[in-house]
Order: sequence, then structure tokens, then C-alpha cells
Amino acid sequence: MAKKKKTAAKKKTTKTAQSTAKSSTTKRKSGKASGKADATALKIIGLAGKVMKSADKKRDPEISIPMRTLSNANYNKKKRIIEMGDKAATRNFFDLNKSKNFMQTMLIASACKKLIDEEKTSSIRGLYYLTKHSIKGTNEKTFNDQKESDPIIEDVEVALEALREQLHVFADSRGSIAGNLTITSRGDEIDLRRMGAGGMSIPGIVEPDVFTFRKCDAKFILHVEKGTVWARFNEDRFWEKHNCILTHGSGQPPRGVRRLLHRMHNELNLPLYCLLDNDPWGYYIYSVIKQGSINLAFESKRMAVPEAKFIGVRSKDFEEFGLSDDVKIAIDNKDIKRAKQILAYPWFKGKKDWEKEIAAMLQHGFKMEVEALLTNGISFVTEEFVPQKLKQRNKWLD
Repeated sequence: MAKKKKTAAKKKTTKTAQSTAKSSTTKRKSGKASGKADATALKIIGLAGKVMKSADKKRDPEISIPMRTLSNANYNKKKRIIEMGDKAATRNFFDLNKSKNFMQTMLIASACKKLIDEEKTSSIRGLYYLTKHSIKGTNEKTFNDQKESDPIIEDVEVALEALREQLHVFADSRGSIAGNLTITSRGDEIDLRRMGAGGMSIPGIVEPDVFTFRKCDAKFILHVEKGTVWARFNEDRFWEKHNCILTHGSGQPPRGVRRLLHRMHNELNLPLYCLLDNDPWGYYIYSVIKQGSINLAFESKRMAVPEAKFIGVRSKDFEEFGLSDDVKIAIDNKDIKRAKQILAYPWFKGKKDWEKEIAAMLQHGFKMEVEALLTNGISFVTEEFVPQKLKQRNKWLD
């Protein structure tokens, strides 16, 4: 029975590789995709070609997947970003412990190639259903649940050195944007000053071929942690009074938000200022925006903004702004543990200002959320706190 399943899986994988390679000669029905999409498609074809070549020579087909772990993440002090090391895991077809993952990798790659060819996109949830089915002649399914397919998508990304968005795959949209910027999204011109109370939802795919900058009058980007705080800034038309662009990422910003921040900073030459909670989670959000993340170290160069600045909330703001005890949230063991982990990261180590900042929070025994500033007035954060912070450049954290 095991032999039958393996034979069926082998036929399926070979067929997938052949189909992927063959599609390179098929003309697209709906026009030409971008150069980046073509380049990504060629990488997928190359991956399939290697599998076919090994099969033709009766060798065990294999795929090399760089490891997405802390031990394989290096901090480049010169570039000030997290980069992926050279450690990799090999995925072999004839290894019973790896053959299913091998098949899943080829299946996801083939589905992405089809999306590129048809100039269509899919959510990661949609891609799971597009590739889920029973292997003919067996009771084996390609994927049992989405928890299996999500990491395979990242495996394909890192193996091809391509953004997920270049594979035409996106996550659910989270985050909003408003301000002195006009953009074109899939052919529609949008003035981000006229988006009402909710602003524009930041899409999962913000690559130049589908999301372009038309006119920018803003002088900087203010990124706030949560939608509730962003709504206060938008309602008070902070972006109009201070000539900026407002963004939020609903906590830890998704890839679409981080990619857009990177693009606006580099293509529009706009400085990025971050207003985040005074707790270990706010510190980590800043770290991800600035240096990149461990899991996506291979994408730091296209997502990180090393020049980003942390303007608040800082531990000493409690005294400086005369905040009441109502803003205090007692720290717990999780906060203490997370704070120590952050201090141990190479990209935080040796930064005296950050060491003092985190030590102050731990010494105080409490943390603060940006929303807590409302205890000083509904518009205190937009009319007093941030305007004063913007003038105190010497108090920003790098």
C-alpha cells in the first residue's frame, strides 16, 4: 500500500514539474505581465527543469530550502538589516520523511506559475484550496489544512528568492493609509486626502506594477501601531496640518504595509517616524519595521527601513507629560522575558539608548499604550504629544 501511494505521488510530482516547464512555451491569453512577474515565472520554470533533469538521469530529485531560523539570521551592521545566512535544508523526493513536503513544494510552485501566466492573484487561503485535493488512487490529500500550506509558500519564496507578492499571492489586507499622496492602484487614480473616515485599506500586494505613486506633497510618514489611534489622527486631520502620510498596521504590520513603508521611504525620500506602545511588543514592532524579521530575513532588503525612528511612547514620557497613574499597565513575567529577549538580539545589543529605555520600563514596573494618552484629552496625542515629539529629535530612538 505504501509503495502504491509513493508511486502515485511520484507520477503526480513528475506531472506537476512537466506541466510547469511546459507552460513556459504557452502564450498568455490576457496580455503581458510585468518584467518582475516574468522573472519570477522563469525561476519557477528553472526549479521544475532541475526536477525533470534529475528524473531523466534517474537521480533523486531534490530542492534546497534556506533555513528560516534565528541561527541562520545574521545582522548586517553596515546595512543595518537582518539577512539570511547560508544554512539550507535539502528536500529529497525519495526520502520518505521528506517526499510529501517535496511534492507540496512543487505543487505550490506550479499553482503560482499558473497565477502569473493568467495574470491573476490569490489569497494564501485561496491558494490552499487551489492546491488541495486527493492524490489519485490513494486516500492521501495534498494538504490536510492551511497550517501545512502556509510554510510551504514561504519555502517557495525563499527557494526562488522572490517576494510572495511576485508569486501573485497575498494575505488578508490589514492597515490603512491617508494623507498628502495620490496613487494609482490597478489603473484607478486615488487621492488619499479624500478617503473619508476609514482611509484606504492597504492591499496585500503593493508592487510597482499594480501600485504606483503619482503625486506626493508629504514631508514624512507617521506610522502608528493600531487602527484606533490612527482613526484619531485621521479624524483630527493630522496629515493635513502637518503635511504627512498616516499609516497603521493593526499591531504587527503585515507584509503589504511593511513593503509600502519601504517603498515610500526609498522612492519618495520620506523619513519614517513610528508611534508605538511603550512595551516589549511595541519595541519588537519597531524592530521588524526597521531591521526586518527573522522569519523573513531573506526579504529585509525589500521591506526594512533602517532609517526609521521611534518617537514614542517612551518610558520617561510619564513624567515629562505629567501623565496620571491611569495610564499604567503593570508588566508581567511575559513582558520581562520578552524584554530580555529583545535586549539579547544583535540589532539591539550595544545600543545604549535602547538599553536605558527598556531598563526604565522594567524599573518602573509598568508599560503604556498610545491610547492611554487620551486620559489627558481626546486630541492630546494629535495636538500636543506628537507635535512636541516631532520637535525633539534628540529624544528619538534609533
